[in-house]
Amino acid sequence: MDAVSTPSAQDELTLKPRLLDQVRDSLRRRHYSLRTEKVYIHWIRRYILHHGKRHPAEMGPVEVTAFLSDLARRQHVAASTQNQALAALLYLYKQVLEVELPWMDDIERAKRPARLPTVLTIEEVQRVFAHLQGTTHLMTSLLYGAGLRLTEGLGLRVKDIDFDRGQLVVRDGKGQRDRVTVLPQRLAATLQDHLARVQLLHESDLRLGLGRVALPFALERKYPNAGLLWGWQFAFPSKSICTHPYTGRQVRHHCHPKTLQRAVAQAARQARICRPVSPHTFRHCFATHLLEAGTDIRTVQTLMGHKDVSTTMIYTHVMRQPGIGVRSPLDHWDGAMQPAPAVD
Repeated sequence: MDAVSTPSAQDELTLKPRLLDQVRDSLRRRHYSLRTEKVYIHWIRRYILHHGKRHPAEMGPVEVTAFLSDLARRQHVAASTQNQALAALLYLYKQVLEVELPWMDDIERAKRPARLPTVLTIEEVQRVFAHLQGTTHLMTSLLYGAGLRLTEGLGLRVKDIDFDRGQLVVRDGKGQRDRVTVLPQRLAATLQDHLARVQLLHESDLRLGLGRVALPFALERKYPNAGLLWGWQFAFPSKSICTHPYTGRQVRHHCHPKTLQRAVAQAARQARICRPVSPHTFRHCFATHLLEAGTDIRTVQTLMGHKDVSTTMIYTHVMRQPGIGVRSPLDHWDGAMQPAPAVD
């Protein structure tokens, strides 16, 4: 990795003061997520270092174009990565520096490949689950059974699990949209037992003067004690207490994404699945298996939280039996296939 992507300690001291703090303050006023904040700060820092630590106010479309083109030409980043960097710089200029950048037609674009999602068969999903245990098994089952993204599963709070209606309320999903999805009845009893153990942990934290959880947006100020309530606790809490980066309070956050990512990757290897498998793979499996079972595509769109049905339609390309019912002409032949003669 080149020096641009790994700024030194001296670079950090040079860049740390005003501008990056202004960016952080602006992002937090607009309720951007902490992940987005970290990503935007990362790309703004790289942009400044790329141009010899010049202040962005002294630069403009020419420098932005040069930086983004370098990402594509020399560093060979993916199209999504280049777009991420562009979004960060557009935010910097428009929201922080209050400078409108003209559209930059001269940017050398990274090519965006049209890729299909990795989807496992039901039998392969079962093989992976056979190598998962305890909480990681429950979490992965919930991602598959409800079509959740990894962050949605980790961010699930106790109050958003409705056992009576058999549904989950996903708060602040992608695009800051809420939605309702199905709670698999097969998981209901296991999830209730899990929450009973989590509640004991929460009660133990309260006795120690802890037991607080981070609240979204301004709820921390509006309801100062809501973070102590059982309903606001994460369904899959971390094993340790941490300091909240915004408030400085000691809180118990949800478990780290890498915990589940590593467990799923290991389980897939043990199940001898040669394709790359991540927690997000099971969200793809959820949609595909529903469509294969005959579920209406609009229903699947709603459960997945897709803004446009065209996004959901990508799964019709990876179904084992596409909706149009096409069979290969080779499958219409009678009798067994004759092997080709061996080549000497």
